[in-house]
Amino acid sequence: MNDAEIQDIGDKIVTVIKTIYDPEIPVDIYELGLIYDVFVNENNDAKILMTLTSPNCPVAESLPREVEDKVKTLKEINNAEVEITFDPTWTQEMMSEEAKLELGML
Repeated sequence: MNDAEIQDIGDKIVTVIKTIYDPEIPVDIYELGLIYDVFVNENNDAKILMTLTSPNCPVAESLPREVEDKVKTLKEINNAEVEITFDPTWTQEMMSEEAKLELGML
Protein backbone atom coordinates (compact mmCIF):
# COMPACT_ATOMS: atom_id res chain seq x y z
CA MET A 1 0.00 0.00 0.00
CA ASN A 2 1.45 3.35 -0.96
CA ASP A 3 1.39 6.59 1.02
CA ALA A 4 -1.52 8.02 -1.00
CA GLU A 5 -3.65 4.95 -0.28
CA ILE A 6 -2.81 5.12 3.41
CA GLN A 7 -3.67 8.84 3.46
CA ASP A 8 -6.96 8.12 1.68
CA ILE A 9 -7.92 5.47 4.25
CA GLY A 10 -6.90 7.83 7.06
CA ASP A 11 -9.12 10.56 5.59
CA LYS A 12 -12.05 8.13 5.39
CA ILE A 13 -11.54 7.14 9.03
CA VAL A 14 -11.54 10.82 10.07
CA THR A 15 -14.73 11.40 8.05
CA VAL A 16 -16.44 8.54 9.88
CA ILE A 17 -15.16 9.73 13.27
CA LYS A 18 -16.60 13.20 12.54
CA THR A 19 -20.09 11.63 12.59
CA ILE A 20 -19.68 10.72 16.28
CA TYR A 21 -20.67 13.35 18.82
CA ASP A 22 -19.93 13.73 22.50
CA PRO A 23 -23.34 13.42 24.20
CA GLU A 24 -22.66 16.35 26.52
CA ILE A 25 -21.14 18.75 23.98
CA PRO A 26 -22.78 19.30 20.55
CA VAL A 27 -19.49 18.91 18.66
CA ASP A 28 -18.03 15.82 17.00
CA ILE A 29 -15.25 14.03 18.86
CA TYR A 30 -12.64 14.81 16.19
CA GLU A 31 -13.19 18.58 16.39
CA LEU A 32 -13.25 18.30 20.19
CA GLY A 33 -9.68 17.02 20.02
CA LEU A 34 -10.48 13.63 21.55
CA ILE A 35 -8.73 11.73 18.74
CA TYR A 36 -4.98 11.79 19.33
CA ASP A 37 -3.84 9.53 16.50
CA VAL A 38 -5.02 7.08 13.84
CA PHE A 39 -2.82 4.22 12.65
CA VAL A 40 -3.46 1.78 9.81
CA ASN A 41 -1.17 -1.21 9.35
CA GLU A 42 -0.41 -3.26 6.23
CA ASN A 43 -3.31 -5.62 7.07
CA ASN A 44 -5.71 -2.65 6.98
CA ASP A 45 -6.30 -2.86 10.72
CA ALA A 46 -6.94 0.52 12.29
CA LYS A 47 -5.89 1.62 15.74
CA ILE A 48 -7.32 4.83 17.12
CA LEU A 49 -5.69 6.51 20.10
CA MET A 50 -8.23 8.70 21.84
CA THR A 51 -9.13 10.26 25.13
CA LEU A 52 -12.31 11.30 26.88
CA THR A 53 -13.23 14.70 28.27
CA SER A 54 -12.85 13.15 31.74
CA PRO A 55 -12.17 9.71 33.24
CA ASN A 56 -15.71 9.80 34.66
CA CYS A 57 -17.26 10.49 31.25
CA PRO A 58 -20.73 8.85 31.14
CA VAL A 59 -19.92 7.31 27.75
CA ALA A 60 -16.51 5.91 28.75
CA GLU A 61 -17.69 2.43 27.72
CA SER A 62 -19.95 3.16 24.76
CA LEU A 63 -18.04 5.92 22.94
CA PRO A 64 -14.89 3.86 22.16
CA ARG A 65 -17.12 0.98 21.02
CA GLU A 66 -19.04 3.36 18.73
CA VAL A 67 -15.75 4.56 17.22
CA GLU A 68 -14.61 0.97 16.61
CA ASP A 69 -17.96 -0.07 15.13
CA LYS A 70 -18.19 2.91 12.76
CA VAL A 71 -14.57 2.59 11.58
CA LYS A 72 -15.14 -1.12 10.92
CA THR A 73 -17.95 -0.19 8.49
CA LEU A 74 -15.33 1.13 6.05
CA LYS A 75 -14.73 -1.49 3.36
CA GLU A 76 -10.99 -0.73 3.44
CA ILE A 77 -10.72 -1.64 7.13
CA ASN A 78 -10.51 -5.23 8.37
CA ASN A 79 -10.53 -4.46 12.06
CA ALA A 80 -10.51 -1.46 14.37
CA GLU A 81 -9.31 -1.05 17.92
CA VAL A 82 -9.59 1.97 20.16
CA GLU A 83 -7.05 2.64 22.88
CA ILE A 84 -8.05 5.13 25.55
CA THR A 85 -5.37 7.29 27.10
CA PHE A 86 -5.42 10.17 29.54
CA ASP A 87 -1.87 11.23 28.72
CA PRO A 88 -1.95 14.03 27.86
CA THR A 89 -5.09 14.99 29.71
CA TRP A 90 -7.73 16.54 27.46
CA THR A 91 -8.21 20.29 27.82
CA GLN A 92 -10.40 22.80 26.00
CA GLU A 93 -7.29 24.06 24.18
CA MET A 94 -7.30 20.80 22.20
CA MET A 95 -10.53 21.73 20.47
CA SER A 96 -10.38 22.94 16.89
CA GLU A 97 -11.24 26.53 16.04
CA GLU A 98 -14.47 25.17 14.55
CA ALA A 99 -15.43 23.52 17.84
CA LYS A 100 -14.61 26.63 19.85
CA LEU A 101 -16.69 28.73 17.47
CA GLU A 102 -19.59 26.26 17.72
CA LEU A 103 -19.49 26.49 21.51
CA GLY A 104 -19.24 30.29 21.53
CA MET A 105 -15.70 30.31 22.92
CA LEU A 106 -14.26 32.61 20.25
